[in-house]
Amino acid sequence: MASLARPGGNITGFLLFEASITGKWLAMLKELVPNLARVVLVINPKTAPYYERYLGPGRAAASSLGIELVLGPIGNTPKDIRDGFDAFARVPNGGLVLPPDTNTTLHIETIIALAAQYRLPAVYCDSRFVRMGGLMCYGTDRGDHFRRSAAYVDLILRGAKPADLPVQVPTRYETVINLKTARAIGLTFPPGLLVAADEVIE
Repeated sequence: MASLARPGGNITGFLLFEASITGKWLAMLKELVPNLARVVLVINPKTAPYYERYLGPGRAAASSLGIELVLGPIGNTPKDIRDGFDAFARVPNGGLVLPPDTNTTLHIETIIALAAQYRLPAVYCDSRFVRMGGLMCYGTDRGDHFRRSAAYVDLILRGAKPADLPVQVPTRYETVINLKTARAIGLTFPPGLLVAADEVIE
């Protein structure tokens, strides 16, 4: 691909995530937990080899928030994941950020349960995880994404060349928070986060 603006060849499309979103995840955690000192980027480098795209911008944002952002690689099995969470929880005033990763999706129930067990505040990239019991998310509004994608398909079917259609980045995001999970781990959402939420799960 030559560039996002002019991809060239026979390809175009829509990005579901972009790395700059990491700063928003960290800011949400800091607003929820003011004494937050350390955040772990929970990811499996084998299933998400692009993780450095999130780690670099994330560390820059973390510095401005007075947070240390570290990579917390997890393995492919429930035992590996439990061992990882045990290590994460040993350092006080910690939180978790979970960027897109197929390994996370595969083991999401285990991850949500462990975050609750260790009382670790976590922000997820997908609202589905919050509806399953995760604490909160900030991610692409997939409904809007799909509607915009349909318009691109229509353009191509009418003869437009993919090479001339810029790759699109997300333009709408959604915030979903789970109050039940917050209460279970002893947290109270501040008014600012509640007002900004598109969906609040009681």
